[in-house]
Amino acid sequence: MAPSRAPTVAVSRWSRCLRRNFTTSSLRSGDASRPPTAPKPVPDVKFIRDNAELFSRNCIDRNYAAHAEYPYRILQLSKEARQLVEELKKPRNEIKKVERSIAQVAAQGGQSPENKEQLETLRQEAQRLKSETEAKTLRKAQIDEEIQRLALALPNLSSPETPIGEEPRLVRYINFDPENPPSWANQPDPSRSHVSIGASLGLIDFTSSATSTGWGWYFLTNEGALLEHALVQYAMSVALRRGWKAVSPPSLVYSYIAEACGFQPRDRNDEQQIWSIEQTEKEKAKPQRSLAGTAEIPLAAMYAGRDIDVSELPIKLVGASRCYRAEAGARGVDTKGLYRVHEFTKVELFGWADNIRTNSDATPASVTSNPMTDDLFNNLLDTQTEILGSLGLPCRVLEMPTTDLGASAARKRDIEVLFPSRIRLSSEFKPDLETGWGEVTSASICTDYQSRRLGTRVRGGEEKNSRYPHTVNGTAMAVPRVLAAILENGWDEKRGVVVVPEVLRKWMGGLEVIERRQS
Repeated sequence: MAPSRAPTVAVSRWSRCLRRNFTTSSLRSGDASRPPTAPKPVPDVKFIRDNAELFSRNCIDRNYAAHAEYPYRILQLSKEARQLVEELKKPRNEIKKVERSIAQVAAQGGQSPENKEQLETLRQEAQRLKSETEAKTLRKAQIDEEIQRLALALPNLSSPETPIGEEPRLVRYINFDPENPPSWANQPDPSRSHVSIGASLGLIDFTSSATSTGWGWYFLTNEGALLEHALVQYAMSVALRRGWKAVSPPSLVYSYIAEACGFQPRDRNDEQQIWSIEQTEKEKAKPQRSLAGTAEIPLAAMYAGRDIDVSELPIKLVGASRCYRAEAGARGVDTKGLYRVHEFTKVELFGWADNIRTNSDATPASVTSNPMTDDLFNNLLDTQTEILGSLGLPCRVLEMPTTDLGASAARKRDIEVLFPSRIRLSSEFKPDLETGWGEVTSASICTDYQSRRLGTRVRGGEEKNSRYPHTVNGTAMAVPRVLAAILENGWDEKRGVVVVPEVLRKWMGGLEVIERRQS
C-alpha cells in the first residue's frame, strides 16, 4: 500500500498549492504596519457603489474635490471585478475536474509508465490552466485592494442638518445679546489680551517655554496652573452628573487607530497633523505609534475589534488628557498666546449609540435620522452649554458647514466665545464683533464612519444582524482657550484683577479674584 500513498500525498500538496495561487492578493496599503490583531476596516462599498453620484457631490461640498471621482472609480472597478469573477468560473471548474482526475489516477496505485505519463499530462494541464488565469486572479486582487483604498479615503456623508458651503448657521447665543453687547466691545482694545494679562499677573510664561521647547508651548504658573486644574475638575463634575463615565486614557496610540478615527498624518492641504514616535531599529517591525491629538482617539479604541451588547448602549465616556497637535496654524491672531498651541489639556466626551433604521427601505441609518444618536448628541451639547454658560462667557452656537467638517464627521456644532483682544475695527472704523469670535468647543456626529474602521459592532435588540454603532464626540473643556477667554472676559481694568468664575472657586481655595502677586 505504501507505493499508492506517495502519489496521493504529492497530489494533495499540488492541489493546495494550486488553490493558494487562485486566492493570492498583495498587502493593502499600510498593512505592513498593522499587526494581525488590528481591527479590519469595513467600508460600505455596496452603498458607495449604489450611490456614486451622492458620494461624489458630497466630496465637492466638503472641499474634497480631488476625491470626487473616487465613487465613480469604485463603480467602474466593481463592474470589472464582477466580469473577472465570471471569466474565472470556467477555468476554476476545469481545475476541480483536473484535481479529481489526478486523485483518481493516483488512487489506482502502482508506478506503471502509463500511470506516470497520465499524471504528468494532468499536471501539465493544471499548470496551463493556472498560467492562463493567473493574470486575471492577480488583477481581481488588485481591484479589491484599490476599491478598499478608495472607499476608505472618502469623507463621511454630510447630515441634512449641515449647511452646504462655507458659511455656518447661527443657532443661538449664550450670555450675549447682540443688541446690547458688553461695554468693552464698543471700544476694541488689542492690549486686553490674555497674553499681556497673564504675563502681568504672573500666570503664563512663554519666555521659559521658548527656551525649553520652542514656539507653540507655554508654562502656566501660580493661579494660572490652578485655573487649569479647576477647569478640568469642573468640566468632569458636570459630565459625571450628566451620566458620563470617567476614563483616564493614554496619550500614545497606534497610528492606524488614529487614521481609523479620521486623523491622517497629513491633512488634505498636506499640513502635518500628528506626531509619530521615532522607532529604534529593533522596533521597526512593530506598528507605528503617534501622540494623540485628542482623547477621542484612545476612547474610540476602547471598543475597537469588539462587540457591544445593545443593552449597554448608549455608552458615554469622559476623559481628560494631554493632547498634541503638530500643525498649530500660520502665525496670526489665532496663534498668539494660548489660542493655538502644540500641547494642551482637554476634557473630551465620547459616546456610542445604536445604529437604528427609522425607515423601511434599505437606506442605511447613516443618512437618516437616528433617535438614539440624536439624543446622545443633544446630551453632549447640553453638557457643553452648561459648562461654558456657567463660566459667564459670551458665546454663540454654530451649525458648521460642509467645508469645515473633518473626514469623520457627518455633522458638527461649534461654540465660540467672544474674545475682546480679537475684535478689530471695520473699514468704517466701527467695532466688527465678527472678528472677535473664537472656537472653544466642537461636537460631532460621526455615524458609523469610525466604528466601521475600528471593527466595533452592536449585537442584540430587534435587529437580528449585527451592525456598526454610531459615534459622537465633543469637547467638554479645551483648557488653554477657555482659560484665555476667562482672563480676557474676567479682566477688571480698574482694579487690575481677573474675576474668577464662581463655579471654579471651590477648586481654587475659594479665590474670588486673581491679582498681581506681591514681590
